[in-house]
Amino acid sequence: MPFLTLAGNMTLSKLRDQLFFLLLGFLLSIRGAGAEDDIATLLRGLGADSPSAIEQAVASIGARNDPGALPALEALRDRRLRVDTTGALFIVATDGTTVLDAIQQTPAMVDVSQLRTPVVSNIVRRTLAAVLGQLQLQSRDAAVRLAAAEELNKRPRAEALEPLRVALEKETDARVRTTLQMALAQMQLSSSEVRTRLDAISLIRSSGNLGLKPQLEALTAKQADGSFAEPDPEVRQAAADALASFERTQLFINAVGNLFYGLSLGSILLLAALGLAITFGLMGIINMAHGEMIMLGAYATYVMQRLFQAYAPAAFDWYLLAAIPAAFVVCALMGMILERGVLRFLYGRPLETLLATWGISLMLIQSVRLLFGAQNVEVANPSWLSGGVEVLYGVVLPYSRLAIIVFVSMVVAFMWLLLQRTALGLHVRAVTQNRPMASCLGIATAKVDMWTFGLGSGLAGLGGVALSQIGNVGPELGQAYIIDSFMVVVLGGVGNLAGAVVGGMGLGLVNKFLEPLAGAVLGKISVLIFIVLFIQRRPQGLFALKGRLVEG
Repeated sequence: MPFLTLAGNMTLSKLRDQLFFLLLGFLLSIRGAGAEDDIATLLRGLGADSPSAIEQAVASIGARNDPGALPALEALRDRRLRVDTTGALFIVATDGTTVLDAIQQTPAMVDVSQLRTPVVSNIVRRTLAAVLGQLQLQSRDAAVRLAAAEELNKRPRAEALEPLRVALEKETDARVRTTLQMALAQMQLSSSEVRTRLDAISLIRSSGNLGLKPQLEALTAKQADGSFAEPDPEVRQAAADALASFERTQLFINAVGNLFYGLSLGSILLLAALGLAITFGLMGIINMAHGEMIMLGAYATYVMQRLFQAYAPAAFDWYLLAAIPAAFVVCALMGMILERGVLRFLYGRPLETLLATWGISLMLIQSVRLLFGAQNVEVANPSWLSGGVEVLYGVVLPYSRLAIIVFVSMVVAFMWLLLQRTALGLHVRAVTQNRPMASCLGIATAKVDMWTFGLGSGLAGLGGVALSQIGNVGPELGQAYIIDSFMVVVLGGVGNLAGAVVGGMGLGLVNKFLEPLAGAVLGKISVLIFIVLFIQRRPQGLFALKGRLVEG
């Protein structure tokens, strides 16, 4: 009997345990089913008739923080969500043919033409973007998490505070962590705890993110009744100190930006004036058609782009490399033709060369209008010149302008080697300093004139290639740079390479630093007045040529 009693007790114990686990499983299944029913109910709210109901459903899904709702929310954002007459939701795939059940994510056999597209208003879009950003913080892709963090940084939501903290604890990517910290700091500015608000202000100040300046200004602002929006004086003082730090940061950022864009403008002016400095110094010709050589170089780039689009589309990204020699050759040939055909008969008569080259410039402009039309043409940047790099908040260095600075440096180095280390350069320097003596020594000055004018025109064509990457290309392109080119040449010193470099860079920097203070028009007028006064005191420019004829 004792044995039977013991066996009976063990049997009852096992039976009790089995019943317990069965009951627990049943309760968990009910809870899971209830959770699925809850998210399914919220998702069905995305198909509501009114935008306000859809916005409420989106906000409720965000409060649940369930990443399983992402496909339906993304479909709503992309206008691929559909609703039937019973309220069931379907997702149309990006191919436009496959249809999935929005809740079960299984293929569905429905007629898309009979389905309704939910109405998405601007309010829905804003809430949807914030909720998507919150849910995408759980993605495995760092780029997706970064985009989500940036979205929350733009549109912080109180409901996303806890998911944001969780994501920040798990985040390993430095850029994503920094962006998440900024979003969290914005949310913590409205915290009821003074210490939390002070920590948020400290984080914002150390980040140097000027985009958060309005949030700090709101803490120091006064309400309509004269009271401060922020009741705690310590928080107000911290916000004021952070704003003062931002002002100093803004001045530094503006200086860096002006320095870069001044160097960029100076590089363009230098490239435009480099050829003019050589031809003007050698032959004394006031070449008013020099701007049109720049224009021809830009159109040569456009033609090369069209040729690559038509015959080598796979290699389109490299059309610019082919356009550089093409523009140089076209403009150099045009310059030599003009020198041999017209200008060589006008040496020693600067006023007549001015009138002749001005007439030639008008003829070139009209010829381009007849060939390409009067409207501007589009020259696209290669993919490797698109975009830029952000070095400071609000300071983006475009790859195209960085490439121009590097390109101009290479051209200047090439010109220095050509003038200082080749026979042609020796002849050019000899003719520039003392033409009669160079002729007596057997130098063919006529050929030197032709080659030099062709070289100067080719350099102008390279300027056109550079300008095609940062602005419009049209028949009047060169007119905008001819005056600035002469200013660079006169300021730096006629026929002097170093003078052209200093003059071009100097004018570019001065223009960019004057524009914020005096405006673009007054800035240019001030520069012009300065050059006029400078030339009155030093007619030979910054760097004067040395030689018997020049010094005599």
